[in-house]
Amino acid sequence: MVLHVCAKVSAVRFLTGLVFVFAACGFAVRGANAVQCAVVHHGPPSDADKAYLAADYKTAENLYRAQLAANPANTEVTAGLVHSLLEGQKIQEAADAVNAALAANPHLPALITLRGEVELREGEPWTALGSVGEAFKLDPCNPRTRLLLANLSAIDSYYASARNLIVSAHALDPEDLEIRREWIETLPQNQQITELEAYLATPRGDDADTTKNLRRYLDNLKSEAGAQLPKCELASDTSSTEIPFTDIMADATHVAAFGLAVKLNGHDVHLEIDTGASGLAISRTVAKRAGLKQVGEAEISGIGDQKASKGYEALVDSIRLGGIEFKNCIVSVIDSPNVIDVDGLIGMGVFSQFLVTLDYPGHKLLLDSLPPRPGESGTAGPALNTVGEVGAGSPFSAAAAGQPGTSSAAPVFRDRYVAPEMKDYNHVYRIGSKLLLPVCLNGKANRLFAIDTGSWETTLSVQAAREVTNVHGNSIAEIEGLSGEVKKVYVAGDVTFRFAQLSERDHHVYTFDTSNISREMGMEISGFLGSTTLELLTIHIDYRDGLVKFDYDPNRGSRVDYRNGLVR
Repeated sequence: MVLHVCAKVSAVRFLTGLVFVFAACGFAVRGANAVQCAVVHHGPPSDADKAYLAADYKTAENLYRAQLAANPANTEVTAGLVHSLLEGQKIQEAADAVNAALAANPHLPALITLRGEVELREGEPWTALGSVGEAFKLDPCNPRTRLLLANLSAIDSYYASARNLIVSAHALDPEDLEIRREWIETLPQNQQITELEAYLATPRGDDADTTKNLRRYLDNLKSEAGAQLPKCELASDTSSTEIPFTDIMADATHVAAFGLAVKLNGHDVHLEIDTGASGLAISRTVAKRAGLKQVGEAEISGIGDQKASKGYEALVDSIRLGGIEFKNCIVSVIDSPNVIDVDGLIGMGVFSQFLVTLDYPGHKLLLDSLPPRPGESGTAGPALNTVGEVGAGSPFSAAAAGQPGTSSAAPVFRDRYVAPEMKDYNHVYRIGSKLLLPVCLNGKANRLFAIDTGSWETTLSVQAAREVTNVHGNSIAEIEGLSGEVKKVYVAGDVTFRFAQLSERDHHVYTFDTSNISREMGMEISGFLGSTTLELLTIHIDYRDGLVKFDYDPNRGSRVDYRNGLVR
């Protein structure tokens, strides 16, 4: 596998889209005051609506289809059908339903917004951006248009603009359940508790997993409010450090993963570096050795065909990495003797208040201060985001992760800032701890990939692989994540991956079903850029602003042969 500089960058250019997002957001927020918009009032729910609220999506689908047969031009019924299909993971059927409605009413802004919602779920936020811009120009008062624009802005790290859009959307339609759920996450902690209790008091159309996550989030909010847990803060004199990688060995000659040597309450642990992981997660064996006590519930999911891993949250008095130390930090504990055969995982989103450099050829992690935004002094010490996503799963969870609210103050939301020294960084999408960027596959299709150092190989979804190459039968490969083993793994033929001015050709790509991950993310995730690709690079990450830079030097070799797992 050879990595080289591409003669031509990917067809998707973030900057153009982002300028449009920023302009659209600014216009939307100002428009909330300049345009007189009527508050939306909904009538009593139909039988189809009641089925949807009860999360009976199949029944709701059938009832909405019956209503549309009698009244094909009813936009609200079309929206109900599309949302039922999306919740039922029938993405192509949802797209077909939107396109059929648009064929009859091609300039109806509500339908154009609905098309954008489907495009976002299909993993094409750059396409959804065009739809939401078109719809907003036609009708700036549509709350669902503002919701979609808020979600697109949030995953593009324009959190303040997204927050303003959600607040204005909620003012226009406080009864819309999705708008209300995301609006709740913009509130101070005590108001979140009150509003979330009211939200969960009656069926809201959320599936079982979403409802369970919301209830666990509510329980944790209450625990944090009652316990008044201290903030995870820097306790050392320096906020910059260099930490050498440690090889986590499978045996005497084979490397299982790259990790970091970390001290938890003075006890040595080796945590795998995993940009796909959320927060800092350790095994119960490590937690017991470090004397950690439970402070909340947790459930951790990832790649795999089984259920999420059970666990809990625990308070660590001291975390030391290299030359820096943090006090009073919450970590996740997985109820297992080990975490996929290691002590634990450390997601790089833990360092979301630092400039992170993963220097794979140099075999080290560097943490440095982020450039202060205009008007900021940059003197406040950074904290660790060891607990991962703070929110209940909305796009705002990434925004709140570094600056959670208190009982009386709302989380701090700010828009992306591109410092002059970072003008050559690539803009990436961010959902929670996940960093996503479009990858061009065989020059045919741009698809969203997660940057995942915890993945041994660069992998593809079966659907994306079949769009660009041949897919063969089951292989002998084993892929395992926090949700267990992947049962069906296939092999794709030649695939050329192009991303961020780089290109890589692979003759043997593992593929598997990524639908569960896509459902959790709310967007189609077509693959993972794994260690076979990333260990050739030096990766600079600014989580705060959604910026990544990949440096490739052909003269700097790797110490590890990832294909064979051998130390060189």
